[in-house]
Amino acid sequence: MTVNLGTLGLWRAAGDLDAVLAADVERLGYGTIWVGGSPPEDLRIVETLLDATERITVATGIVNMWQADPVALARSFHRIDAKHPGRLLLGVGIGHREATREYAKPFDTMVSYLDVLDAEGVPRSATALAALGPKALRLSAERTAGAHPYLTTPEHTRFARETVGDGVLLAPEQKVVLDPVPESARRTARPVISLYLGLTNYAANLRRLGWTDEDMAEGGSDALVDALAIHGDAATVARGLRAHLDAGADHVCAQVLPSDLDPRPAYQAIAEAMEV
Repeated sequence: MTVNLGTLGLWRAAGDLDAVLAADVERLGYGTIWVGGSPPEDLRIVETLLDATERITVATGIVNMWQADPVALARSFHRIDAKHPGRLLLGVGIGHREATREYAKPFDTMVSYLDVLDAEGVPRSATALAALGPKALRLSAERTAGAHPYLTTPEHTRFARETVGDGVLLAPEQKVVLDPVPESARRTARPVISLYLGLTNYAANLRRLGWTDEDMAEGGSDALVDALAIHGDAATVARGLRAHLDAGADHVCAQVLPSDLDPRPAYQAIAEAMEV
């Protein structure tokens, strides 16, 4: 059985998560907390969040294969799963060529890493793979519960579902800004989005979806920023999140921007609008 993520989750960097916030979002009805920012192989933050809650799933989004030893990661998984069975989804991924000196043969590295997790007894039903392009998406379907695409749109979700087929987990991330004023919402979102537009894998994926180099220049065109960071009131944001579900996602996780403010009001508004 695949780990139960529920329909709606939230994505937040590991350093911005704590036990109190985890308990708060569980009460709001969220199904999963995604721990972003390449959490280390000891998974202590995951354990902290699970210890503070009763039902919510915690997923890593993602553990970087270049930074985390797979044997040590598997041991951490088993330690936590023994305490909180069925509540941990181990998301892993290859990271970015620009950020990794040793980056070479990424597909072979993914396969080898998953081989080690298999050998160490980590259930495939409790793992997911960061995947954007068709080759990685197919690997996610073959070797894990499914895919966790990041920096995507409902159009990519539709493409991903067509690629992986039915019965495979598809859990995209979507950035959101609860601000009905387009100009100020874009000012919030653009600095975050611009960090990714110079990375090869994200740029290639956006081109595959029809976005141009002009769209990705100077921090992103208004149209691209609007697509990658849904903005508006809670009802508008909820419609944007549901668009992923309508396109074939099983689960969608919202990354609320800006990340340096208390996210609880936004999480509550989104949960109410999504009727979780």
